[in-house]
Amino acid sequence: MGSGSIVTADWMIGSALRPAMADHGVRIVDGVITDVGPADELAADFPDEPIHRGHGKVLLPGFVNTHVHMYGVLAHGIATAEAPSGFWSFLDDFWWPKVENVLDHPMITAATDLVCHDMVKSGTTTFHDILEAPNSPPGVLLVEKSIVDRYRLRAILSFEATERMGPDAGKAGLDENVAFIEACRSDPGSIVSGAMCFHTAFTCHESFIRRAFELAGVHDVFCHAHCNEGIHEGLWCEEHFGCRTLEFYDRLGVAGPAFLASQCVQLSPKEIDIIADRGVRVSHMPLANCEVGGGIAPVPEMLDLGVVMGLGSDGYINDMFEVMRGAFLLHKARTLDPGAMPAPLVLHLATEGGALALGLDRVGRLEPGYRADLQLVDAEFPTPVTGKNLADQLVLWRNGGHVDDVMVDGDWRMVGGEVVGADPEALRAASRRQALRLWS
Repeated sequence: MGSGSIVTADWMIGSALRPAMADHGVRIVDGVITDVGPADELAADFPDEPIHRGHGKVLLPGFVNTHVHMYGVLAHGIATAEAPSGFWSFLDDFWWPKVENVLDHPMITAATDLVCHDMVKSGTTTFHDILEAPNSPPGVLLVEKSIVDRYRLRAILSFEATERMGPDAGKAGLDENVAFIEACRSDPGSIVSGAMCFHTAFTCHESFIRRAFELAGVHDVFCHAHCNEGIHEGLWCEEHFGCRTLEFYDRLGVAGPAFLASQCVQLSPKEIDIIADRGVRVSHMPLANCEVGGGIAPVPEMLDLGVVMGLGSDGYINDMFEVMRGAFLLHKARTLDPGAMPAPLVLHLATEGGALALGLDRVGRLEPGYRADLQLVDAEFPTPVTGKNLADQLVLWRNGGHVDDVMVDGDWRMVGGEVVGADPEALRAASRRQALRLWS
């Protein structure tokens, strides 16, 4: 962006937990926010720098999607002879044999390209992808990275290692993560990184789980797993280990800040305490939990205990406005409390909260010293906007179609509603071709 650039808007949300500010903006140098203030003052202080003026728009941090399966877009609309009767049958009879086991590099390429485009379109600038395609290693994460780098998105990519197809396949998954972590660290020009990942306690042996956390420690990354997405895993652990899932992880000594646990829907009170006491980080997916019949996670209870948490789409509906709306509404219904999950808190989970859950430094706020990841969103609401009601207006009345401009690390990735360098019709056509291959 040269020596510097200025981005201004009618309203700006620097941090979701503070009131919005009118006619404010940010100055950016080398991908970092250096100054924040009233638009007129920034223009006067830096008269020679170009200004991107967001008239009629809201300037806010880019969204952080803490849990996405990009390959999942290929399964949208896939027909099943019979609807799955429960969570286990969903996995064993449908998702594993008909989707994940069939994925190959061309399918993953098409899905990654389309979903990256659609995430930029809806204001997501950072994401964590979990790829489970046990027949696709080695090198499949590098296939994803080549596309993510083209969109210049900030991302953490991981391969969901599992022993459900045997120990050799499990080891190949762990090896894929290690090789990718090392490859990313040898590419300083990229803002893509890796993490360690395994599936669940019911598809991985105890020694395998220990090894995954050991590798995460050696390479100084977090270790991710799905956790209690439905009732199945907790019951399975009780049957096999005599305790609940988080109790099992605590017994192994791996329940801690290096553990990113996704879903966390069906939790006992003791499991909630373990998450909070041990500093386990959580990724919450309100819409996907409904889609698979998993339930509604006890999110307000965890947040009250100080749990670090972000929001994710699970590859189901990747528009983070819709994910926020789900989190805003579902927990009010579950707790019978219209004050539960206020809009500023939900917006925080979709931005800075997500960055903290992923262990990212200086991401998720519009403040000096933070990375310049931001979006400009249409602010033409039917009712008056104030600094105190803007979060509610955004969460309730906006969606990805209202995002006009997106910047990642100081680089414009979408301007005027068009993703830079992308051909959406060609992307959708490629996705359809690969979906037909998958379905057949």
